[in-house]
Amino acid sequence: MLKKIVTIIALVSLPMFVLAADYKAGTHYVVLDKPISSSRTETIVVNEFFGYTCPHCNDFEPQLHRWAGKQTDDVTFMPIPVVFGRSWEPYAKAYFVALNLGVLEQTHQAMYDAVHIDERRMTNRQALAGFFSEHGVGKADFDSAYDSFDLQNKLRQGSRLAAQAQITGVPSMLVNGKYMVNATLAGSKEGMLAVVDYLVELENK
Repeated sequence: MLKKIVTIIALVSLPMFVLAADYKAGTHYVVLDKPISSSRTETIVVNEFFGYTCPHCNDFEPQLHRWAGKQTDDVTFMPIPVVFGRSWEPYAKAYFVALNLGVLEQTHQAMYDAVHIDERRMTNRQALAGFFSEHGVGKADFDSAYDSFDLQNKLRQGSRLAAQAQITGVPSMLVNGKYMVNATLAGSKEGMLAVVDYLVELENK
């Protein structure tokens, strides 16, 4: 009887998952018409496109963080903040300020928490400066990073990459400049990471 119950549970559970062998281009991921070249040719580059104000990105972040921590040296993980409108831009700048100042580990989850738990709006320079001061960044350092050519360049590069990767919603992921995956295609956020793992393995072969 126990064996029969276990068998029934297994059969019920099967539709919840898709075997890697069943992942299909055009169904579970999109193959870009024009692959996007990268300067990091020695590793497989995986990008996550996200926005701090996106509730789906906020929900996805803990899973993504665990996934990123398990990657080997042959994978380079590079998040890209998207700018879908003027209100998104300050938060994209916040990411690049933190990246340039080397404080991303302190501020990344903290920014999600500030937006989605504390319900803070940081849509101008002064509000962002206040947030960074709470995490040990002085005004002079913040101003230097915020006004830098490098930040503007990264914003342009990020927007260009998102357009080339056909990103219309977040969170979405890009594998080695060739394959775009999102939760709709993959069936869930967990499924998206499973498809990304499959594509990384495909690129390794």
